[in-house]
Amino acid sequence: MSAISQKERLMTVLLGPHVSEKTTSVADSDNQLVFKVRRDATKAEIRGAVELLFEVQVTGVQVVNCRGKLKRFGQSYGQRQAWKKAYVSLAEGQEIELLSAE
Repeated sequence: MSAISQKERLMTVLLGPHVSEKTTSVADSDNQLVFKVRRDATKAEIRGAVELLFEVQVTGVQVVNCRGKLKRFGQSYGQRQAWKKAYVSLAEGQEIELLSAE
């Protein structure tokens, strides 16, 4: 893969931040952020994407595959799409302000 196409790939790995009660408590205590990522993304790609987009140093990445929920629509069943989220640990002193309430 050429350098340009690799950077283009890294720009599409992160889909957005995942905001919930658990992620806000993790962000406050452990200096971690949680992102929704592409289902075919690897840990190395997620690390590279965060370092490229936010210019911070990443110390670790943990990935969770979330299965889609089975839902009913009247008499028929359907399933939500499965997705992947990544817990990204930042180095000491590094910080990303995704949602500032101030």
